[in-house]
Amino acid sequence: MYQFDVEREKGKNTTVHMLYFCVILLLGLGLVTLYSSSYFFADKFFFDGNYFINKQIFFGAAGLAAFFIFSRVNLETLRKFIMPFVIITAVLCILTRVPGIGVERYGASRWIVIGPISYQPSEMVKFILPLYLAHQLDRRSDRLSNFGSLIPPIFIICIFFGLICMQNNFSTGIFILLNAMIIFYLAGIRYRYFIMAVTVMIPVSALLVFTKEHRVKRLISFLRPNWDPTGAGYQLNASRDAIVASGFFGKGIGEGTRKLASIPEVHTDFIFSSYVEETGYIGILLFIALIAVFAVLGYKAALNSQSVFKRLLAAGLTTTIVSQTLLNIAVVSGALPATGIPLPFFSAGGSSLLTTLICAGLITNVARKNKADESLVLDTETVNEY
Repeated sequence: MYQFDVEREKGKNTTVHMLYFCVILLLGLGLVTLYSSSYFFADKFFFDGNYFINKQIFFGAAGLAAFFIFSRVNLETLRKFIMPFVIITAVLCILTRVPGIGVERYGASRWIVIGPISYQPSEMVKFILPLYLAHQLDRRSDRLSNFGSLIPPIFIICIFFGLICMQNNFSTGIFILLNAMIIFYLAGIRYRYFIMAVTVMIPVSALLVFTKEHRVKRLISFLRPNWDPTGAGYQLNASRDAIVASGFFGKGIGEGTRKLASIPEVHTDFIFSSYVEETGYIGILLFIALIAVFAVLGYKAALNSQSVFKRLLAAGLTTTIVSQTLLNIAVVSGALPATGIPLPFFSAGGSSLLTTLICAGLITNVARKNKADESLVLDTETVNEY
């Protein structure tokens, strides 16, 4: 008899529920931290202490809507539109260099402005490229030993890397490049191809670093923190001082003082130092625990998937969020040279928040499909018994 086990089909999916919990908790924690760290700066320069938090709430609401949509969209249908997405993303990256549309800030042309909304297209690359690579490497899974079959995805990676570097956004370019290599590794390509890639990357990266004065200064300040304490090394030194001064329990939410003047624009890439100053080492443990749980759930969704595409997609997007988090923390604590990589869920910036929530939605989608596929297999086995 055909009997569909409704309870099994709608049964409790712990992975999906915990992903929801992690995303909501990280988003809420990020909004509280941003409000605390940005109020003084916003009030001083924009005459509205709620300026940044209002924008973040708007993009957070849009991001949550995108999260729920991408957590339920049919991934096979989504695959049909991957190339249009890639083309649109590339066009948006090009528009950052078009006068009247692209906007230059802090010496970089990373934003496009349409009416009252600004957007950073390089953030879009962080989920479009893993989506594209998962699709292409799935289609070529039986030909990965042939270098010729890898040329199309490598070409797309190089296009995005070049477009992002043209925006004077070297750190993001290297970031998407390294994450792309991780996806290639997970797909199972030969090791000699990685050696070839590293052989090309090292001289190109060195050339890009040493041809820009601000990048050289950041590197020197990292190697010698006291080289320019009031210039290139000021923000990093102030950030480390805030972390050291936090103590075990921190100064309390809203009670931090370093955000008032010591750390320039602390609400952006260095927001973690403000968070630590106010929540202390307890706050660090909470944050690391949440990211660790998110990572375990994301990689669990990837490992449980029967599809190469879904496995690479979930693993690639989980790596994107987790590696970006660890990279930001390493920079803020002085373990790596300063970059322009924001902290997921926390840093001010609607583009970054929207991208992070879309990535989380796609990871949740893979976890949800795994549950549905498992239920379908079990129900088929039950029918066969009869």
